[in-house]
Amino acid sequence: MAVTTIKTTYALDVETVRALEDMARRWKVSKSEALRRAIRAAASEGSQEGNDTIVALNELQRSLNLSPAKARTWARRVRTERRESSMQSKVPGG
Repeated sequence: MAVTTIKTTYALDVETVRALEDMARRWKVSKSEALRRAIRAAASEGSQEGNDTIVALNELQRSLNLSPAKARTWARRVRTERRESSMQSKVPGG
C-alpha cells in the first residue's frame, strides 16, 4: 500500500533545524521522518493532557462529595440567578 506524502515548506529558526538534524542523526532517519515522529509524539501528549484534565475534574468532584442531586440543585440555582441578573439588566436603571 502506497503512503501518500504532501510536500510542504516551513520556516524554522536555526536552533530548531539543528535540533531536528540532531534527532534525525540519533534515530538514523531522515529529517522528514524525525519531524513526523516528533509531531506524532506531541499530538499523543496533547490527547493525554485532555485525559489528565478529566481525571483532575473527577477528583475535584469526588473531593466535594458532589452527588448528581447536589449538581442538579447547583445548576438550577445558577440558572435562576442568571435569569434574574439578565432581567435586571433589561430594566431601565437596573
